[in-house]
This record gives sequence, C-alpha cells and structure tokens, in this order.
Amino acid sequence: MQKTSLNDLEVAEEMADAAREAILPYFRQSNLETSNKLSGGFDPVTIADREAEKAMREVLARHRPDDGIFGEEFGQVQGSTGRTWVLDPIDGTRGFISGTPTWGVLIALSGQDGPIMGVIDQPYIGERFLGSADIAQAVGPTGTMQLSTRSTRTLDEAILFTTFPEVGSLQDRAGFEAVAQHVRLTRYGMDCYAYALLAAGQVDLVIESGLNSYDIQAPIAVIQAAGGIVTDWQGGAAHNGGRALAAANADVHAAALEILRNY
Repeated sequence: MQKTSLNDLEVAEEMADAAREAILPYFRQSNLETSNKLSGGFDPVTIADREAEKAMREVLARHRPDDGIFGEEFGQVQGSTGRTWVLDPIDGTRGFISGTPTWGVLIALSGQDGPIMGVIDQPYIGERFLGSADIAQAVGPTGTMQLSTRSTRTLDEAILFTTFPEVGSLQDRAGFEAVAQHVRLTRYGMDCYAYALLAAGQVDLVIESGLNSYDIQAPIAVIQAAGGIVTDWQGGAAHNGGRALAAANADVHAAALEILRNY
C-alpha cells in the first residue's frame, strides 16, 4: 500500500539528503577505489555511487514501496502504480574521482510520458535544483532563488555546454561542432551541472549524446519547470536517453535544432 505521510517532493528531498550523507565522506579521498564498467573504455563506478543509490532506495522502501525504481547501479524494480523513480546516484563519476564539484545526484519521478518532477543536487557545494509543475527553485549557500531560463534569441549570443569534447560518435561530434561554430561561447566538462546552470539562467544550450534515461530525466523536469525545452536532435522526446538538446527558450532551441536535424 502506498504511503502518503510525505508528498513526492519531500520524499525526493529526503532521498537527496540521504545521498549527500552517503557520498561526501568519499569525495576527494586519494585512496578511493574505482572500478571500470566498460571493457573497451572507461566508465568508472565507486563505492560512493553504490552507497548513495542504496540510501535512496531505502527512503523509497519507507515512503513509496509500491512505486517502480530504475537506478544506474542496481537496475529496475517494477512497481504497481505506473510511477517510476529514476536515480543516478552520481552523474559525473569521472568528475567525482577527479575532485571537481560538477557531478551531482539526479532524482526524477516519471510517469507514462516522462518525468513529472526532478532534482539535481550538488552535495559538496550544497546546491539543490528542484523542478515540477509546482516548483522551479534552487536552494544553496546564498539562499533560495526561483529558476528561470535566459531569453537569448540568437545563436551568436548563446553560451553552449557539453560534457565531452568528443560528444559520442564522429557524427554526433560533427553535429555539435556545427552548432558550436555559431555560438558566442562553448564550454566543456560540467556533467549534470550544465543543465542546472541552464535552468538557473546562466547558459543557453546543452548538447549531448549517448545518454541513458537516468542521465536526462531529472534535468528535463528541472529545465522545463524553469521555462526551457529539452528534446532529442529531431525535436522529439528525450527522456529515454540518446541525443539531447536542452535550450533556454523556443527561439534558441529552434535555431540549434535546425542544424542538428542534419546529423
């Protein structure tokens, strides 16, 4: 039976708190053991990833036992409510093991058509970005602010982010670079924090590929709540992963999409 003592946002915040507590003792520890999930590349996972996801699943067991769960480290559990909590305990593990504070905890509550609520949490900085139909808010060291995306109208004024200069396949990279040559500024390596910055009105575009659903569902919810748009490179839904184009508004989204559709 579904428990209702906390609303969904309160459950998500309790999960984010639990993940913070699990992760921070391991951050910037020189003796942190790292495993590689790929045989032909480097996709690291640490004890912090696993402990954080365990902690979040324990919160769900207490408060939402009938909902489904899809987590990066421990897979999928089917629920009976038609709702699924999509968890990435550390989005940006490469950044985490490098000591940069650009990784984050991603929590989304998803229905039949994609995410309906999302949290991007950066434990070390102490920033939390919340997005749903009822809230678009960031809470951090300087207090609380309402999230609202930028009004940039043209690519030549835009700030563009991606995590990796390689951007997936050669074709993916060509598409990214075709947009990048038109923008004012391009930056790299921010993982989920780039999506948080877009929601906060600091940047205009994030273009990525090779994503899993747990990489993008929380950012979608937060960005949409702040007034932005997230689609795939053809203008369709992006919540199942793959290629993603996140934009601050319809104008800059349309300009970037016109280019990316050719790739």
